[in-house]
Amino acid sequence: MKCLNVAPDARVERVKLQKFGLNSSDLECYKLTDISQSPSSTPLLQHHCSRVSLHRKMATLEAIKYSRGKLLVLDQLRLPHEHHYDEISTAEEAFDCIRSMRVRGAPAIAIVAALAHAVELHNGSCTANTPEEIITHIDSRLDYLKESRPTAVDLSNAINLLKSAVRAAQIEGKKHPEARDAILSAYITAAERILERDLKTNKAIGAFGASWLQQQYDATSERPISVLTHCNTGSLATSGHGTALGIIRSLHENGLLKHAYCTETRPYNQGSRLTSFELVFEGIPSTLITDSMAGALFNLHREHMNIGAVIVGADRVVRNGDTANKIGTYSLAVLARHHGVKFVVAAPTTSIDLETETGKGIKIEERKAEELTQISGAVVNSDGSIDTKRSVRVAIADQRIGVWNPAFDVTPNELIDAIVTEKGTVVKGADGKFDFSVVMPERWAAIVDSKA
Repeated sequence: MKCLNVAPDARVERVKLQKFGLNSSDLECYKLTDISQSPSSTPLLQHHCSRVSLHRKMATLEAIKYSRGKLLVLDQLRLPHEHHYDEISTAEEAFDCIRSMRVRGAPAIAIVAALAHAVELHNGSCTANTPEEIITHIDSRLDYLKESRPTAVDLSNAINLLKSAVRAAQIEGKKHPEARDAILSAYITAAERILERDLKTNKAIGAFGASWLQQQYDATSERPISVLTHCNTGSLATSGHGTALGIIRSLHENGLLKHAYCTETRPYNQGSRLTSFELVFEGIPSTLITDSMAGALFNLHREHMNIGAVIVGADRVVRNGDTANKIGTYSLAVLARHHGVKFVVAAPTTSIDLETETGKGIKIEERKAEELTQISGAVVNSDGSIDTKRSVRVAIADQRIGVWNPAFDVTPNELIDAIVTEKGTVVKGADGKFDFSVVMPERWAAIVDSKA
């Protein structure tokens, strides 16, 4: 296994990562670490600090607006024609928001679930008195929220973190209500840190991913690369910047992106509704294609458009690198391998599930038939204008047909070239395997090494 970024020279690394949005103060948060005894190994710029400066251009699209005691979530089912924020004040409202896919994207799901319970706790929903009763109440609410989207591992990881936080609250020597307040404060603070940390993580993923791709293709402003992405992995799926779309943003900001292609992402059309909206909004040169056009795109346009990579997000990456993501991802990986296009997964370490050894252990959510046989949209007037105040739902298939509608598929690790995290870019070693022990050593030691 090798986990690498651009070059073995620390000075070159600092200059190159500065190009991708990490400034000199950010770079103090990183150090070069050799992860192999092999003299041919490439060192890793490993993150060793929780503070990444946010004083730079940020995406202006916000899926989540939060202040203590109030949570607003952008209803993504109304995009791209209407901006409407739902106020979420209870776990039940968050569950419905997630389940109905008004909010989606693994990071955003975890953030909304965590903050929704923080809001209800702040507003006095917990009437328990003893520390044991309070923790039991919090656990039950989090367990309920976990079922809203079981495939997304970020949600499970956030819940585990929040449960640990309330158990670590300093309540020794305190009585009610001081002990109660300490536990609630510990929860709310931990939930707010999930939001803050996600934005820093996304900027680091964008920098590492763009840097790795530049190395693979010797990309320059005179010879930029084109990429294809699937589903939506941008500001609308996270707290900002995005994961896979964050890499595309970083390439574009540094003059290394020729063109971005996005799939419509049937059956829920996150690509056509959301990703195309983000790309157009930010002025990134882009083209929308149907999911079934990817093979033809690679065959006919790969060379003259310099198409170098398919970049996708992840709802769950398991220990061996098998990756669950939006349905259609696996097909793109097969096509990319056939046409010699790199296949890159962008995922924060919170999306990496070390407990599950292979993709066979991933539970795949199946959704209702109507998502495949019906579609909603704003009304197009006879003059071609869009009436955003009116929408209709229409049938696009015989309603009697049987439907299989899995929300995700699993891409086997052998089809993946790189997995980009906020700690660095992980590639397979000589043994053909991914090894996440360097980017998450503590969790690896606790979960994997302890069972060896």
